Amino acid sequence: MEVQGKIKLIGETKEFGSNGFQKREVVVTTEEQYPQHILVEFVQDKCSLLDSYKVGQPVKIGVNLRGREWVNPQGETKYFNSIQGWRIENLVAQQPGGGNVPPPDQFEPANDLNDEDYDDLPF
Repeated sequence: MEVQGKIKLIGETKEFGSNGFQKREVVVTTEEQYPQHILVEFVQDKCSLLDSYKVGQPVKIGVNLRGREWVNPQGETKYFNSIQGWRIENLVAQQPGGGNVPPPDQFEPANDLNDEDYDDLPF
């Protein structure tokens, strides 16, 4: 699954417990009729993927949905869900003009065409 939108917030990497578990959160605001603010968690070695991103950048994040069951001390069963990121891409580089392609007015015209080359389609 993927979540696409603009970065609203990037949290700091936090460490939990004595075993060194790390988690970092990012909030992405979707761009649709009713924008949603989606919290995505990056854990362990994936935390560093957020280092090169800034608030306001349009991104696409590959996510997995995670669910857990927990029984509290009173014996009640509770369920928790989380959205865990495993990949993040900057969408600006994928938009037209964002890559290494020169603008249309900088292409060289093809002057060496003859009538035989004009229509070489097989159908």
